[in-house]
Amino acid sequence: MLRVGLTGGIAAGKSLAASTLRELGALVIDADALAREVVEPGTEGLAAVVEAFGSGMLDGEGRLDRPALAAVVFGDEEKRNTLNGIVHPRVRARAAELEQAAAPERIVVHDIPLLVETGQHRNFDFVLVIDAPEEERIRRMAADRGMSEEAARARIAAQAGAEERAAAADVVLINDGAAQQLVDAVRELWESQLVPMNAAKRDAGK
Repeated sequence: MLRVGLTGGIAAGKSLAASTLRELGALVIDADALAREVVEPGTEGLAAVVEAFGSGMLDGEGRLDRPALAAVVFGDEEKRNTLNGIVHPRVRARAAELEQAAAPERIVVHDIPLLVETGQHRNFDFVLVIDAPEEERIRRMAADRGMSEEAARARIAAQAGAEERAAAADVVLINDGAAQQLVDAVRELWESQLVPMNAAKRDAGK
């Protein structure tokens, strides 16, 4: 089983790369999706959030009120660390469960936005980074998400820089053209590197 860490700056095109890898046959484990799953109603994660931050973190249906929680932890490093201490271990445990359930011949891709920032890139056989010029990412955030330039720059500043991500990567794909160009680049990487690496790893384990 080849284990791939996938990451990239916000609005760089990571989601498109992940969906392409899924279509090619990879098991894609989405850390953002798991972060939502582990605080669903009835979970230990949600109970821990309420214990830490109060019942005001729930909406009228007993679900996590994400805007309310964001308002509490934004700009407060101690509270953000408390939240991360609740969510991150549960996400990693759930990701490990999903990986263990996969067939041994699968290529498993962990889609983790903060892969480099959290030091998790060291845990993978191969690290793929999707990046794009900062001004292009700001344009996309404004067009696709309705974000102001100031908000977009703040989001970018909160993540690792392009150089830091590149230093952790085995391959960096720059997404500065049409979407199909990134799809084609991911497909070429799959055929030329990921599939052969997975086969070699499987053969070495026999």
